[in-house]
Amino acid sequence: MKVVVLALNRGRGSGEIARQHASALHERGHAVTVVHAGPGTPIPGIEHREVRLHAPILPVHEYLPGAGTLQRPVAEMPATEALAYLDDYVTALDEATGPDTAILLGHHANITAAAVAEVARRRDLPYALFLHGTALEPRLLGGYPDEVWARIEAAVLGAAGILVTTEYVRDALVLPLIPVPRERFLVLPCGVDVDRFRPGRVDEVRSRYELGDPFVICPGAVTVLKGTHNVVEATKEYAELAETIFIGDGPLRPVLEARIGSRGRFLGYVSDDDRTWLINAASILTAAPEKLEHFGMIYVEALAGGTVPIAYEGGGVDSIVTEGLGILTERDPRALGRAIRDVLAEPERIEAYALAGRHAAVERYASERLGRRFVSWLEALAAYRTSTPTEQR
Repeated sequence: MKVVVLALNRGRGSGEIARQHASALHERGHAVTVVHAGPGTPIPGIEHREVRLHAPILPVHEYLPGAGTLQRPVAEMPATEALAYLDDYVTALDEATGPDTAILLGHHANITAAAVAEVARRRDLPYALFLHGTALEPRLLGGYPDEVWARIEAAVLGAAGILVTTEYVRDALVLPLIPVPRERFLVLPCGVDVDRFRPGRVDEVRSRYELGDPFVICPGAVTVLKGTHNVVEATKEYAELAETIFIGDGPLRPVLEARIGSRGRFLGYVSDDDRTWLINAASILTAAPEKLEHFGMIYVEALAGGTVPIAYEGGGVDSIVTEGLGILTERDPRALGRAIRDVLAEPERIEAYALAGRHAAVERYASERLGRRFVSWLEALAAYRTSTPTEQR
């Protein structure tokens, strides 16, 4: 079957998940087109189309470091601006959708969902939506003009199926806003490439970045929401045992680099390969976001790489870092730092966590296994024609 996937942009979060979905479909013999704003990373065998935006501002869900200053969250746009961008996405998606298309897949409860619903209505196609929390949370806090949210809500209600990564996203973020029948949901975590993320093969990256053993890694945008400042504060509790390496960039970096001193280093952006090897090489992966995480791909990657996840409790991460696989702490930098210190002081605990985490990643999160479930679900949805929302404008 032919599937067209629409994402808001090419970010490492939702953009990467869109690429995973496309790859899973392609590997099982389906034709796939991926549509999003901004240039994409080519995927062999998959067509890529770029949304031609009418203005230089890139629509985002939340701060996207790679976009620099030319970005704005859709939830903060006036209705006229958001709907103008919606037209851009509708045009691109409609052009990518042909008579051989069997189903559309949209990412996020955002203007992308509304665009998918509109094109599905025009083409008499079923569609599914993959809902991430980053587009839902702003509405819970009063974001999105009502006119824009009405289009998004109608799109979600009209979808043949809703994919979420955790029960937390379904129960705490989707259902309080939109009364979707529970039977339409598929709760399926994101998969990880267990051949890329795996213990070992780290000597070269250790040497190139002059890394000690052990070291702690903190991946992600250097922003208030991601809580990088909390990890910097936590390093005070264990700095004598291990250096902390930060990968990623953002507006807080200059301040936090000055604050951390000799306790850690900020590497900025690194290549995807180096990012993988650095996570594999670390003894502990940590994060301390200000908001509850909806899933937490970095923790799955840590498990696969034999790296111990130690992070703040709450949200979707509770379903990943379960007993025996890592440690979740109260949402306090000192508590986080003490937990890291205690594990660093007992190397045998690191080894035990690493072995258990690797096993769990292979059994629960291997991309190949989860990809089969995802494709089977989408194939079943494509077999049925469902009604789409009434045109809103």
